[in-house]
Amino acid sequence: MTTPIRALRFLLPWLGAAACAWLPAFAAGADLPGNSVYQLRPPLTDQNGRPFDLASARGQPVLVSMFYTSCQMTCPMIISTIQQTVKALAPAERERVKVVMISFDPARDTAAVLKRTAEARGCDERWTLAHSDEANTRKIAAVLGVQYRRLADGDFSHSSAIELLDADGRIAARSGTLGSVDPNLLAALRKELAAQR
Repeated sequence: MTTPIRALRFLLPWLGAAACAWLPAFAAGADLPGNSVYQLRPPLTDQNGRPFDLASARGQPVLVSMFYTSCQMTCPMIISTIQQTVKALAPAERERVKVVMISFDPARDTAAVLKRTAEARGCDERWTLAHSDEANTRKIAAVLGVQYRRLADGDFSHSSAIELLDADGRIAARSGTLGSVDPNLLAALRKELAAQR
């Protein structure tokens, strides 16, 4: 499997000079594995308008994906699929899983919009919906392997993926399955939960 660092190096020519300047910050993480997503420290704001640090989820499994709130089809399916996946766990296991959804439409997905979406979709306190600026959103997408582009009508064409991060923020599993529980993702999630007992 390609590590996020190696994938990022491959993408650097297309990401431009800003990404090149950012790579040392990514590579210099305090006591984190070199391939940890938590090496990335983008400025994020959550649905409550508070600063959010990706690494604050360290120590537990995290399901992470990217989306935008005005999407009418794929993004609601991503949220629903994550909810189904978490629901497939035992109640005690569910309490130990965090979900992070990062918008790639920061201009429209303000904290207030993210909060309304979280409430409308039944996302509880284990869910963080967050946004950043355009440049950092691109960096997050590169690390997570998500591709997107804005269309002329303001919508987005984008890939869909749900990533499972382990306790140290390494990508432990990835799924493109939508609309139903991916048994491989669920098994990987259970494995991560068992490893942290």
